[in-house]
Amino acid sequence: MTVIVRDVRPEDAEAFALVRRAALPAMLATGAQVAFDWAHAHPDAHARPLVAEVDGEVVGTAQIRVAYDAPEPDVGSLNIYVHPERRGLGAGSLLVRAAEEHLARCGATTLFSWVLDAPEFRGFAERLGYAARRTAHFLRLDLTAELPPLQRPPSGVELRTAATFAADPRPLFVLDAVTTADEPGDVGAELTDYEHWLATTWNHPLFDAELTTVAVVDGRPVAFSAAETDGRGRYSSGMTGTDPAFRGRGLAKLAKNDSLHRARAAGCTEAFTGNDAGNGPMLAINEWFGYEVCATEVRHVRALG
Repeated sequence: MTVIVRDVRPEDAEAFALVRRAALPAMLATGAQVAFDWAHAHPDAHARPLVAEVDGEVVGTAQIRVAYDAPEPDVGSLNIYVHPERRGLGAGSLLVRAAEEHLARCGATTLFSWVLDAPEFRGFAERLGYAARRTAHFLRLDLTAELPPLQRPPSGVELRTAATFAADPRPLFVLDAVTTADEPGDVGAELTDYEHWLATTWNHPLFDAELTTVAVVDGRPVAFSAAETDGRGRYSSGMTGTDPAFRGRGLAKLAKNDSLHRARAAGCTEAFTGNDAGNGPMLAINEWFGYEVCATEVRHVRALG
């Protein structure tokens, strides 16, 4: 069997998402979401999704981009997934090689990649010259089980859905930018382009404004728990954060609890979230809800040249 690596075509979206779900079930992926991401990639990201196919069947995928929104220069990323039933054919190695060549042409000199925390995957990355860095967990919560009871917001705090900001989502963009700026990670991100955020975050197919809960003080959003859903009964916390000036008051936990109750009422049966292993406060919140680690990834880095 010959493995071929090529650029994606529009008709690859469902197969691309299928490989993603099979390789990493804790991450939501749909054909509509994949196609949307391809169509709305920022031009400065030089994104180039690839697939590996065998006899016309898509068996592996690659997500490749330059971190144009990072304060550090010349940083690129590649995330490679191969269907569990099609490993060992060389698809992963070919996808990595093609991704590295593309990123090198774009001027990237430092490459980051998430790798599942298992000997075979970490060994594969190390053989290709990647060194392990930080660790992050995927966590799962059974939404058919009991949730912590809903709590009354403290005086002066109101809980709203993100949908109530539909006429003017900019305040949510401002809050998202503030919380993203100090999110733990190897590569920082700075949200400065409101129009791009509006197109790719607010209007993203997975984003669920009705299930996203926002804590509001004096009309100003100060904490939120963003919800993503895939139409398959699966819910994911896209981001949970609090304005630095309002931290330490339990507002993120309050918002997330409200969002989880909304998700269960809407028919969702599983909830997923991701946490940097060093983010103790958020891990503690998720353990309080009953989340359990279901997968772990390790960020790897390689310097080109």
